[in-house]
Amino acid sequence: MNDTPERAQRESIILRVLWMLVFLVVWQLAEILLGGLVLVQLIYRLVYGAPSASLMNFGDSLSQYLAQIGRFGSFHSDQKPWPFADWPTPRAPEGEAPHAVAAAPHPVRDEEPKL
Repeated sequence: MNDTPERAQRESIILRVLWMLVFLVVWQLAEILLGGLVLVQLIYRLVYGAPSASLMNFGDSLSQYLAQIGRFGSFHSDQKPWPFADWPTPRAPEGEAPHAVAAAPHPVRDEEPKL
């Protein structure tokens, strides 16, 4: 009956290995998504002369998410990544300034009643 702590530890490591396998699959999918984002951002940069702010923010969040998976998988952290934790918030850009899109002008409304 003294093997209860050992058994709990063994079950804990088995559960962690299962989570690591799940996050390994998620890593592969996120890696493909990040590669696609890089290509789209490159095309956007070539067309508009500056990168897209929304793609920059999502790319940074996704990169941080991949880092969280790496830290969990390498036993550096016991905190499981999203969806068990909050999605990483993007940091301020350190490279090029993002492409700014001017707001569309609002049409002038005709205040006179129509008959």
